[in-house]
Amino acid sequence: MFPWLILWLLLLASGKPSFHNAFPGGYIDHVNRVVHCALKTKQLWEEMGASIDFTDEELVFAALNHDLGKIGTQQEAYYLPQTDKWRQDKLGEIYTHNKDLSYMLIQDRSLFTLQQNQIPVSEKEFLAIKLHDGLYDDVNKPYYISFNPDSKLRTNLVYILHQADFLASKIEYDTWKATGEVQQPKVEKTKSSTGKTVNASEGLMSLVKNI
Repeated sequence: MFPWLILWLLLLASGKPSFHNAFPGGYIDHVNRVVHCALKTKQLWEEMGASIDFTDEELVFAALNHDLGKIGTQQEAYYLPQTDKWRQDKLGEIYTHNKDLSYMLIQDRSLFTLQQNQIPVSEKEFLAIKLHDGLYDDVNKPYYISFNPDSKLRTNLVYILHQADFLASKIEYDTWKATGEVQQPKVEKTKSSTGKTVNASEGLMSLVKNI
């Protein structure tokens, strides 16, 4: 198995259990859930008569890459284990941000990483990834709050991805809240590129089977 794939399998979705999926493998589990929530949300919007002005490919691409910035760089991980005992006990931080990385918002690092790897992004995909946190991030206000028809968002992809990400994160939070513990994903057996049988998260297997 390639080192970069091993890295992806171990990525976290956040640094605190009270946020969501703060465990190795949590990133893949979260992204997989966002993809499913996005397709379901799009179906609901369509059934209710909303304009679907994008393709399923654009929706899945934006969902898969909305948190890509959490991988960090090839040299530096985005999250590192929190070694400060006080912050562990008082703030619930299991992991912390890597201070050796240049500061970027996650969505900006996601788009930067795609650009670095020469992966083209459409205007709709760009906006959906950039604005997926909705009004939870103040920097998004000029896009979401406008009284000028000419400056209103022109694609519903942005709103649908935001709702899908929020739903997925809330489900993950509720799962943690129900037990008070970090929820490790269920595992099933699969084979690595070496032919050995290994454990893989249920979310990862679902994602692979649906590609």
